Amino acid sequence: MAKTITVKGVSVSYGKKRVLTNIFLEIESGNVYGVVGPNGAGKSTLFKAILGLLNEDAGEVEVLGGAIEEVRKRVVYVPQKDDVDWTFPATVFDIVMMGRYPHKKIFERLSKKDKQIATNALKDMGIEDLRDRQIGELSGGQQQRVFIARALCQEAEVFLFDEPFVGVDITTEERIIEILKKLASEGKTLLVVHHDLSSVPEYFNKIILLNQRLIAYGDTETTFTQENIRKAYGAQLTILHKTGLI
Repeated sequence: MAKTITVKGVSVSYGKKRVLTNIFLEIESGNVYGVVGPNGAGKSTLFKAILGLLNEDAGEVEVLGGAIEEVRKRVVYVPQKDDVDWTFPATVFDIVMMGRYPHKKIFERLSKKDKQIATNALKDMGIEDLRDRQIGELSGGQQQRVFIARALCQEAEVFLFDEPFVGVDITTEERIIEILKKLASEGKTLLVVHHDLSSVPEYFNKIILLNQRLIAYGDTETTFTQENIRKAYGAQLTILHKTGLI
């Protein structure tokens, strides 16, 4: 499998607070990676470093063999729901069509082909009947389906999802993971920030355990162990046991 993302010694700070320290990763295509760790572990920061949205203290990131600026249209990011302005006056179809913009030149109109790709993405996510609804009118699960449909519409090679299962019903969650696994089978690369440890073995064939430093990464079967979970979560481990997550 081809390497699609290489993280070389990346360290990131916010002011005087170090959030990530000396991270080395090699991410391969055709896999669904779960990115897990406690609150404040640097999971979202890792995504921002990959996307070139912040300045690292040290290290560098290569995406698809080069700088992110050279391949940005081949990479798609689905943020946390809290980072989205749901009052924005746009319909579901408008939002999904935004996934085609990276493929268009300035002032170039969207084509019939673009609209068909968007329609297919709506069908894949089971929300074709919502195409004319304003996004703020939708339920949490429907909103998440819309933004994943937009990601599908972009026809990217690398997908970064920041907690896509938060606030969605089980039917939507199952549909999302089905789509992610299908994309991986087509040779795409998927990284998913996730917090429900109980579903990790079922959802992800690869795992990245973070707690400001890289604890471990690799095949879920051999890497998602009690020892590595303990190293990643430390003091939060007792809470996780009480809630039945591990």
